[in-house]
Amino acid sequence: MPACDLTQKFVRVLGRKDDLVEFSFSVGWPELSVELLLPTPAFEAFCAEHRVRYLPDD
Repeated sequence: MPACDLTQKFVRVLGRKDDLVEFSFSVGWPELSVELLLPTPAFEAFCAEHRVRYLPDD
């Protein structure tokens, strides 16, 4: 595996329902992620704070 750059953070939006955003979040390797669920304002703040790169939908 290539070296892991921990400064790179990625988000892939998996779905939206009501005021919630379901998304995967990864650090270093986009292939290794966790799924999270946040209200839209918290999702936007999370992405801004972590300076994420948005990955395309599957």
